[in-house]
Amino acid sequence: MSNEETRGIGFFQKYLTIWVALCMIVGVFIGKFVPGIPAFLNQFEYAKVSIPTAVLIWVMIYPMMMKVDFKSIKNVGKNPKGLYVTWV
Repeated sequence: MSNEETRGIGFFQKYLTIWVALCMIVGVFIGKFVPGIPAFLNQFEYAKVSIPTAVLIWVMIYPMMMKVDFKSIKNVGKNPKGLYVTWV
């Protein structure tokens, strides 16, 4: 076992709920008291999709995509229950 596996969750992960709530509160206050920032970000839109939001979601999802074990995909036919659950 590596040191990282035995260490447990870190400070950021431990208080993730607090960080999310804090970011939501800050976002509401920015929208309320500094309306120029959301107005500026709304200019960057293509086909009614916010480009800054799309980029940030991609940055958030990309690391998880890189942890996919692509070699295990060939074995998906042996136990397809997981696929059925995601398709339903």
